Amino acid sequence: MKYLVAGLGNIGAEYANTRHNIGFKTLDTFAEASNVTFSTLRYGTLGEVKIKGRSVWLLKPSTYMNLSGKAIAYWLKAEKIPVENLLVILDDLSLPFGQIRIRTKGSDGGHNGLKNINETFGHANYNRLRFGIGHDFVQGGQVDYVLDDWSSEETKLLPEKLKTVHNAITSFVTIGIERTMNIFNTKQN
Repeated sequence: MKYLVAGLGNIGAEYANTRHNIGFKTLDTFAEASNVTFSTLRYGTLGEVKIKGRSVWLLKPSTYMNLSGKAIAYWLKAEKIPVENLLVILDDLSLPFGQIRIRTKGSDGGHNGLKNINETFGHANYNRLRFGIGHDFVQGGQVDYVLDDWSSEETKLLPEKLKTVHNAITSFVTIGIERTMNIFNTKQN
């Protein structure tokens, strides 16, 4: 059985530690903990990890956030992975810092990465894990906030929050999306 976990973000050193790149950050730390290396391939960097006999492809699209759908659709097709075995990881302004919410479908909620995936797929029926980045910005400061680096306090707390996301990814692959939602959407993280 194959899975694709796509972490959304923007390529380039200037984006590496921004809130908007939590998808990339998640996959980097997951890969590091699993001794996985990424290879630069078409539309992104890819790494493969085995979790209880299942092949899990970790994708960081190189298409920039606003064209994430192109990379995800390409690798789903190339690896013959069904869309129900896809998990997209992204930032969410409406959730408090570090809180996660897992869904099997839904609107883009103003997130350009999800918007492009929805347009590319022609539907919004795929699994996503939203990581809360909070909303500590003045009105009209949303873009600067998401593209800003984590605060020093957030940076200290981030490793522990990412452990929860890693556990959710493993849960998704091993026990399925429904049970994973039951476990992680009720947890106060």
